[in-house]
Amino acid sequence: MGIPTALVIAGEDQDLVQEIQSSFSGPTFRAYGSCDPIGVEIGGALKNVIAIGAGISDGLGLGHNAVAALITRGLAELTRLAVAVGAEAETMSGLAGLGDLVLTCTGDLSRNRQVGLKLAAGLELGAILGSTPMVAEGVRTTAVALKLAAKHGVDLPIAAEMHAVLNQGRSPGEAIQRLMSRALRNEAGR
Repeated sequence: MGIPTALVIAGEDQDLVQEIQSSFSGPTFRAYGSCDPIGVEIGGALKNVIAIGAGISDGLGLGHNAVAALITRGLAELTRLAVAVGAEAETMSGLAGLGDLVLTCTGDLSRNRQVGLKLAAGLELGAILGSTPMVAEGVRTTAVALKLAAKHGVDLPIAAEMHAVLNQGRSPGEAIQRLMSRALRNEAGR
């Protein structure tokens, strides 16, 4: 479309990463390099789970503050899991973490956010998924993320609530209520 965009190319071979960066970058397309493929993968997968929650929040009309809090706490979840599986925490502050998370949670073209909006409107997951040929990766990623988190002893409360909404019949409103009534803690402890 000719409008500015940026992305991350990750790999262990930095010479190859730089070659790909040079090949793809141009006046409106900027490729950044990363030597943290695990972090880029975790960010790219788990942001979809958080985006379902953002769609629910928007669909319930909870406002900008609620979505900002969800994105921020979602970033904390991404970071905890990424670090536990060997990624660099800093990767989650870049395009492959925060950047992709913000876009997927707020963009109207986000398939995962659209699933959340439709769940908030009372539609059943099967009907939502059956109405489009496009894949909302967060639906399946939620269960996988929880298994990985359990293996590494990581708490993912947003992902757990999204899993309950998607697979256990929990209402979107109840999921939000459960997140808001969790034990209070310091933010720095993530």
